[in-house]
Amino acid sequence: MKRDLHNDEGMATVEYALVTVAAAGFAGLLVVILKSDEVRGLLMGILRGALGT
Repeated sequence: MKRDLHNDEGMATVEYALVTVAAAGFAGLLVVILKSDEVRGLLMGILRGALGT
């Protein structure tokens, strides 16, 4: 019985799972960053400047 060392069956599923985990981690990091007072103030300043208020 010959063993196939180059069997890619299931690789797409693994790749999708890894990308999903990475995206969830990145989203969590963005939430933490955006909750900081400094970033919130900076974003509010940008919005005020853009709206001209």
